[in-house]
Amino acid sequence: MSESPRLTRPALRAQLLAARERFVASAEVSAAVEAIARELRQVTDRLEPECLGLYWAMRSEFNAAALWIDDNGDTTFPLALPFAQRAARQMHYRRWDGQAPHLTDECGIATSDGDPVVPDVVLVPCVGFTASGYRLGYGGGYFDRWLAAHPHVTAVGVAWSVSQIDESQFTPEPHDQPLTLIVTERGVV
Repeated sequence: MSESPRLTRPALRAQLLAARERFVASAEVSAAVEAIARELRQVTDRLEPECLGLYWAMRSEFNAAALWIDDNGDTTFPLALPFAQRAARQMHYRRWDGQAPHLTDECGIATSDGDPVVPDVVLVPCVGFTASGYRLGYGGGYFDRWLAAHPHVTAVGVAWSVSQIDESQFTPEPHDQPLTLIVTERGVV
């Protein structure tokens, strides 16, 4: 993002979501989908997760879940999806068999009804991100709380490059958890 007056987090989030929507509607998105998929596969091949925590894509996010499910519905390695609870504002992961979810969590996001599990590698969707590894999400704090409770987990942000935030536009707050790395269609940040 270019130098401009500092925005509030809600205003920055709205600006980034609008930029992301424009990007996924552009002619560039086909090549970007292939590039980010290639980058994510390379990263996970290096990390060799025992269990990979995914997210169910929404609002123009990259659909990473499809990368590890073959044409028969078999998964490359054990997978998990998050389950968010509103009442206590918490999240946990549930083992996922790769089949289309028939359940939604308390935030209305598709999830699994599998057993609770703590993945060793998680993919985290980013509304925005900084080069120093901080992310701006949707504002609920679910991933930040989960990451704070599981500091041993490798957290991989997933974002379109148009979502990068200039460091001068984003000051991490005490609850913000840095990601291990961030993958975009332009490579690893």
